[in-house]
Amino acid sequence: MNEFNMRLIHLHHCRGMSWKMIYYILKKDPQLKFMYNDAMRRMMPQIFTTLDSLSNALQDLHSDRIQKQIRQYSTNGIRTITIFDEEYPRLLKETYQPPWVIYAKGDIGLLNRGTNLAVVGSRQATEYGEKAIQYMVPKLIEKGIIIVSGLAAGIDAIAHKEAIKNKGKTIGVIAGGLFHIYPQANRKLAYEMMKNQLVISEYPPDTRPSRWHFPIRNRIISGISRGTLIIQAKSKSGSLITANYAVQEGRDVFAVPGNIFSPFSGGTNELIQQGAKLVKSAEDILEEFLY
Repeated sequence: MNEFNMRLIHLHHCRGMSWKMIYYILKKDPQLKFMYNDAMRRMMPQIFTTLDSLSNALQDLHSDRIQKQIRQYSTNGIRTITIFDEEYPRLLKETYQPPWVIYAKGDIGLLNRGTNLAVVGSRQATEYGEKAIQYMVPKLIEKGIIIVSGLAAGIDAIAHKEAIKNKGKTIGVIAGGLFHIYPQANRKLAYEMMKNQLVISEYPPDTRPSRWHFPIRNRIISGISRGTLIIQAKSKSGSLITANYAVQEGRDVFAVPGNIFSPFSGGTNELIQQGAKLVKSAEDILEEFLY
């Protein structure tokens, strides 16, 4: 790890350090040459609004413990990828406020290997949703599509498992850090993916997931993907947040229609009304990607 990357990753670990704060610091000091001297100390009060937050950030900035922790990531098989690295997902770099750092475990070559499709949906998947995935994913895998999802319960987990079952590739984007997989029921799946697939997060590995992490990480699911497929979603669903991010970034949005009497179809049917492509088969997606 070069000196600049080490410093940027250290900055990324400081409590209270937002995307805009790091942007401000990089504008003032593009090489982070002055990060550990008085110039940084003079700059920090301009970006922190309270004395407590300033104190926490300065404490972390001069913490040997954090630097040691970062150096140990490689021992745990964790790769730190900054936005300035070649391995950083090209599609994600095109999005609004892409993460400064991605923490990854598994095959990082998947980040830029081929065509990614986000597959997301209800955490309370029904038999209809599961059958839709089992019907479409094998044909998508056959054409080299990489399945991206959020390692959540329900549709996400089914999509990951179906990709693995069909000897395909899949990427999990989690809320919180790599040392704190949630939900617990999907830990075994996550650890399997860390060996042969890929799991990524925008948070340092020891970060415990908070409620607000989940909707925010959805921008990465759609951001690294050419398109997003919604399979079962209620009218007010986190999956619709992912779809909205995809629309904002000019990516394709696909939706599987559902029973008008089922609450799990309300969101997908609304997306179709709003212009998402109605999907009845894998070919409906592939014709947008491959031709």
